[in-house]
Amino acid sequence: MAHIVATQWPLLLTGLWHTILCSVIALFFSLIIGSLFAIFEIMPNRVMRIIGHVYVEIFRNIPLLVITMFFFVVIPLYVTKINGFTAGTIGLTIYTSAFIAETVRSGIQSVESGQMEGALSNGLTFWQSMRFIILPQAFKIVIPPLGNQFINLVKNSSVLAFVAGFDLMYQGNMIANNTLQTMPSYFIVAVLYLVITMPLSYYMRHLEKKLA
Repeated sequence: MAHIVATQWPLLLTGLWHTILCSVIALFFSLIIGSLFAIFEIMPNRVMRIIGHVYVEIFRNIPLLVITMFFFVVIPLYVTKINGFTAGTIGLTIYTSAFIAETVRSGIQSVESGQMEGALSNGLTFWQSMRFIILPQAFKIVIPPLGNQFINLVKNSSVLAFVAGFDLMYQGNMIANNTLQTMPSYFIVAVLYLVITMPLSYYMRHLEKKLA
């Protein structure tokens, strides 16, 4: 195992970097997109509610790999060429945003409805009320499930291995094939995933206690 780390560390570092980069990008945009569609789902406008509900139901019930392969195979054929890393990151973002939307929506609905009514009666618009009053409280409520979604996002980034995204899983496959040492290769990859997810898990617990 030490021999693999010593000889294959450039590949491992490349995989670690791509996994972290993909996770950060997907986390940022899935949080924005998910929050937006969560708001759509509870808007007074029926059309916007339908749009939000359809988005969530579609992408929450399609496997992540199918979404990723669509961007990796179909989009280059008919729209524009994109590499595996980009296709995987887009797929991961869309897939995760659907789950985040449901999480944020539940948080918004947990906030007392009178606060929205009070904000509107004081001259704030719907979006201003959401931004300054409702969403800050909703995010505090849903910190634990959001933390789980973020950790799942990091683990789901292994989908990049199927589209040559140069992530940890992809590099682990390459090392296992090159060295013919399958168990040590995948064990090292598993440890590196823990290096990412464990601190995130502990931080989310600390944030939850702090905000409580």
